[in-house]
Amino acid sequence: MRESHPRERAVGIGYYVSDAPGVGGSLREQPADFRVREREWFEAQPVDADPAAYPHLLIRATLRDWDTNDFAGALSDRLGISRERVSWAGTKDKRAVTTQLFSVDGIDADDLPDLSDADIEVVGRTGRPILFGDLAGNAFEVTVRGPDRPEKVDAVTADLQAFAGRSPDGNGDTGSPAGRSAPVTVAVPNYFGQQRFGSLRPVTHEVGLAVVRGDWRGAVRAYVGCPGEHEPEGTRRARAFADEQFDAGTPDWQAALERYPGHLGYERAMLHRLSAGDDRPADFRQALEAVPTNLQQLFVNAAQSYVFNRILSERLSRGLPFAEPVAGDVVCFVDVDAPDGLTVPDTDRTQRVTEGRLRAVRRHCERGRAFVTAPLVGTETDLGDGEPGDIERQVLDDVGVEPADFDRPGEFHSEGTRRAILVRTDLRVSRAPLTFSFALPRGSYATVLLREYLKSDPGSL
Repeated sequence: MRESHPRERAVGIGYYVSDAPGVGGSLREQPADFRVREREWFEAQPVDADPAAYPHLLIRATLRDWDTNDFAGALSDRLGISRERVSWAGTKDKRAVTTQLFSVDGIDADDLPDLSDADIEVVGRTGRPILFGDLAGNAFEVTVRGPDRPEKVDAVTADLQAFAGRSPDGNGDTGSPAGRSAPVTVAVPNYFGQQRFGSLRPVTHEVGLAVVRGDWRGAVRAYVGCPGEHEPEGTRRARAFADEQFDAGTPDWQAALERYPGHLGYERAMLHRLSAGDDRPADFRQALEAVPTNLQQLFVNAAQSYVFNRILSERLSRGLPFAEPVAGDVVCFVDVDAPDGLTVPDTDRTQRVTEGRLRAVRRHCERGRAFVTAPLVGTETDLGDGEPGDIERQVLDDVGVEPADFDRPGEFHSEGTRRAILVRTDLRVSRAPLTFSFALPRGSYATVLLREYLKSDPGSL
């Protein structure tokens, strides 16, 4: 088990589980190198269904080099409607070719505009918007450019097979996909990937942690100020000036706003709100509420994700298993309604593991019917028992939050849930070029698997 890159440790990702050297190389030299297609799990009525009963138009968009939020904003602008009337099930990577569902409230198919690098297909009409989680998962096809050591694929694969709880076959075959067409089952810790926290400037969780601590001013500062070392110089200067205003007795928010480039729209919206206030705590909360509701939720979700990553890293450091439970764990069971070919954990069906139930629950995990979980902490979180519970409490103490802290107003409130700590997939690898094909359940990150193979700076992922 190797220690992770420093940028990963900053977001709670402590280790690689594969000891083998990485292949090197980089992802996304061009958008087509990273293809994502949603495994859909959302039903629609025909497009000619009654708009009064089914007011949301469901579309399938294939996007090239589009950020999901930016596409939703561009679509709503062209339609002349509020950005809040556009919804989707999962945010995708920008530097990619992605196919995903969107719903748009109160429009007809003929209203849809033409947008560059976007192919839009009308699917039907629905009675409610599509929401986060309304998908089974995503299928990926990812090409690695310029690998330095492509032959190391086999050693990494063997390590990840072992982590999955899957042994090599009886003939001593490591299960390497290099010499055969059949996929092999591999697994990694179900970390939240770097992009959850911001690829260039991973601060989203810092915003969320400040929110749950009730530090609205600190939350705005974490998002608006705090220059990132990988940002353009002009952006760094603007953030540094904003930091000076947070330290000033009489801050000049208007002057800060004037320094921010136009593409930093969310920062500008926050500063605009501050420039109209008088530096009360309520003004800083309102500044956070100036951004779209999904981003407000993402702040708190990122704080939960950071705590979750820390819990997984501590579990790894203590040598506790991921593929099977120990006494004190909480497991969830498979979602029996998931589409064929993709195993989806149902975190609404959980069971606490006691010594008396340990053997039976381990059998369920071995057969892929149950999954060990850790908390995405919220107001309704019940922590584990035994050593898993000790880990959860230790991490919460280190971070300085507790479940009751997530009782915040509006979109910043979260009851919490649980999440599987291991993600398995059937992986195919082809060479020339080196390409990985696999599918993951919703909420799991392709880069968390690919980082094990590349072992590169997260910026190259």
